[in-house]
Amino acid sequence: MTATHNNPPASTVVALVQLACGGDKEANVDNALRLIGEAASQGAHIVCLPELFATRYPCQSEDHGRFADAEPIPGPLSTRLQQAAAEHRVVVIGSLFEKRTAGLYHNTAVVIDAAGHCLGMYRKMHIPDDPYYYEKFYFTPGDLGFRCFTTPVGQIGVGVCWDQWYPETARLLALAGGQILFFPTAIGWLSEEKEQYGESQRSAWETSMRAHAIANGVFVAAVNRVGREGSLEFWGSSFAADPYGNVLARAASDCEQILLVPCTLATVDTARTHWPFLRDRRIDAYQDLTKRFLD
Repeated sequence: MTATHNNPPASTVVALVQLACGGDKEANVDNALRLIGEAASQGAHIVCLPELFATRYPCQSEDHGRFADAEPIPGPLSTRLQQAAAEHRVVVIGSLFEKRTAGLYHNTAVVIDAAGHCLGMYRKMHIPDDPYYYEKFYFTPGDLGFRCFTTPVGQIGVGVCWDQWYPETARLLALAGGQILFFPTAIGWLSEEKEQYGESQRSAWETSMRAHAIANGVFVAAVNRVGREGSLEFWGSSFAADPYGNVLARAASDCEQILLVPCTLATVDTARTHWPFLRDRRIDAYQDLTKRFLD
C-alpha cells in the first residue's frame, strides 16, 4: 500500500475476510494471517476479520474454562496481527478476546496501520445475553467510547457485532469522523428457528446496517464467520453498503471468502450534501435520548 495522508487512493479497497473457525486456535490464526496476505495481494488497503476469529465462538455456554482463550493487548495474537499488517502493508482490523486483568475481560477490536503500529482499540459497548450468546458472562461492557481511527486510506469507525443493531453506535462513529464503519460479526441461526425465521432474521440484520449507511452518509461493512459451531449455524453473507444504502458486494452464506469492495470516499461528501441529514439534526431537542425510557 503506497497511499499517504497527502495522497490518498481514489478508491479505498476493503477486504472482508469471511472465515470458518475450528477448534484449533493456532490453525485459525494461521488461516486468518494467510488470508490477510491473499487479500493484500489482490489489492486490499484495509482487511477486516470476523468477531473473535481465533477460536470457535466461545459464548454458547457459561464455561469458566473459556477464559483461558483470552489474551492481553498487546499480546501474542495482537503482535502477530501487527506483523502481518507490516509485512503486507495493509490496515488490519481484528477482534480479540481481551484479558485486561484478573477477572476483567472485554470483546475488543484492534486497529493496526500498514506499518504494523497499533492505532488503538475499541471495546464492545453493547453486550448481548441471548440463547447461545451468553456474552454477559464473559465480557465487561466497553469503556473507551465510540472511536474513529485515522489511516492514509480513510477514517475508520469500528463496532463489534451486537453494536451493529444500535443507531446510536453508527451515529456516534460518524460524528467522530468515520467514513467506513466496520462491524466484525458472529451471527447465525439456531437450528430450530432457521426454517421459520431464518431469512427474516438475516434480512433484518442487513437492513439495519444499510439504514445506518443512509442515515449517516457512510460506508458500512459487516464481516461474519461461516459454518456450524455447536448449536449455531453462522450465516456468512458478509457485505458492504455505500452511503446510499446500496449493497456493493455480498459474500456467500456457506463458505470462506475474501470479499473485495472498492469504496470511493468522495461519495461520503456527495451523499451528505444531497441528503443533509447531519445538517438538519435538531441537537437542541434530543436530550431525552439519554434516558432509558420516557415514562
